This record gives sequence, structure tokens and C-alpha cells, in this order.
Amino acid sequence: MTPQSSLEYLKNGNLRFQNGKVVNRNLLEQINDTAKGQFPFATVLHCIDSRVSAELLFDQGIGDIFSVRIAGNFVNEDILGSMEFACKLAGTKLIVVLGHTSCGAVKGACDHARLGNLTALIKKIEPAVDAVKEPQDAALRNSSNIEFVDSVAEKNVQMTIENIRKDSPVLAEMENNKEIMMVGAM
Repeated sequence: MTPQSSLEYLKNGNLRFQNGKVVNRNLLEQINDTAKGQFPFATVLHCIDSRVSAELLFDQGIGDIFSVRIAGNFVNEDILGSMEFACKLAGTKLIVVLGHTSCGAVKGACDHARLGNLTALIKKIEPAVDAVKEPQDAALRNSSNIEFVDSVAEKNVQMTIENIRKDSPVLAEMENNKEIMMVGAM
């Protein structure tokens, strides 16, 4: 598969999902088929939100994609290392950073929530809050303004892709050489 065909494959799967025409898969058979190796064509970085499963949204089966999940779909050293493994060593051709509307982690960042270890996670998303310039009224820049939350979620996807390129020379080089493609999605 090429980066472009991988993207088209995910888009087609998402259309099947939206139209309720998902592929009928035998998951046990897929587990057996992938027991000796895996050859996923895409890596999807997405939120831990239980409503946003990349395998379901893109109508993919076991062994089709690497699924990286973290609240707020941002990158750090460990996630970048996983993506480098996925692309450079396992051969995926596409990285998708998938954000979503009404994201709880983004809402927490909009409200500058502080709670134990969640605080460090929220701080990684807050640059996207600062990058969204409208509305300027501080009273509207919080989780009660869902349009603002969704704008921040979209900006976070864009900034995450920028951070992948900046913080992973391996992936940036692969993208420059057209070995992989990176895209954002909501």
C-alpha cells in the first residue's frame, strides 16, 4: 500500500461506518491470521474517549492499524517512539491524528483543570487553547462554549502534526521522502 491508498482505504472504511455497511469480520479468524505477524497499513493517534475507536470509525479489523490512544491525542517521546516503530520498522504508510468534538481532555485544557497526574496531561494541550484566538472574551473561553472547545480540538490536531514533524526527525524524513503521509482528522 502507498500513503495515498492507505488514506483512501481509511476514508472508504469511514464511509461504510457512516452508512451502517461495515464489513462482517470473523475476529477470531483475524486473531489467528495475525498470530505470526502483523502488517498494519496506518497508525492512528486518537483519544482514549470510549466513543472514538479508530478501528470502528474506519471499519478496520484486527491487524489493520496501529492504534495509539491518549487523552487529548498529543505526542510525547514514548508516543513518537511508537510511531517511529510503526512506520520505520513495521511499515505503516500513514499517520492519522484524530481529534473529536466534545473532547473531555480538551475541555479540561480550556478550563485549565488541575488534578493529580492529569495536570501534566492538560498542560500539554493548553498551547492549543492559547493558539485559538477567538473568542477573545475570557468568559467564553471555557468548556461551556462547545464551539470554542471544538476549535481547540481541531487546533490541537494541527499542532500535534507540527510537533510530530518537529520532534521526530525519523518521521519527518520519511514524510519528506514520500514514504509516509501525515494527516489530521476530526
